[in-house]
Amino acid sequence: MAGERVNQIEVSELGFANDREILVLDERRKIATSRTYHRLLGLKGKITPAGDATINGNPWNSPQALALVRAAVGQGATLMRYDGAERFDVLPLLIATDGAISHMGFDGRRLRPNIIVGGVEGLEERRWPDRRLRVGEVIVYASQLRARCVMTTYDPDTLKQDLGVLKSIVSKLDGVMALDCSVVKGGIVNVGDPVSVLE
Repeated sequence: MAGERVNQIEVSELGFANDREILVLDERRKIATSRTYHRLLGLKGKITPAGDATINGNPWNSPQALALVRAAVGQGATLMRYDGAERFDVLPLLIATDGAISHMGFDGRRLRPNIIVGGVEGLEERRWPDRRLRVGEVIVYASQLRARCVMTTYDPDTLKQDLGVLKSIVSKLDGVMALDCSVVKGGIVNVGDPVSVLE
């Protein structure tokens, strides 16, 4: 679903607290994602101050939330909570940079990053795989550049599809952009925290 911006978040070895813990299952009991059901991107997933997940303001396990999900996925859809590592496509964190986003010229929300690092020149992020980054008090390991998929083609506000976005990532950046990261040392991350590449 569409994510939310937060000013502060706890980070553990499983990434952001509460991130992607609510799964949508289709009528076959398979995980349904926005890659297949792009209308899920029109729903707003949020976490309350108490740590409870909501969908468009409704508790995730309410009839109202289920009705919204079924309108996007189909009448056989269900919701479940799961906090294991398998809920991530690759690794718990995806980190993008403002330089690469600016280089490509599209809305950075299309990448669905957990963190956007500001003040990065151009495509500098492409030098970071296999490096550790300190983000505030958190240390992450940048494993690889992320292979991008069809989800980048949907406008985060209108859901209108533009295949040219993914084609541009493929032609200009070999199809990879932003960094798949694991967490080496957890802690709290705040908007505006300094970020450094560790030797």
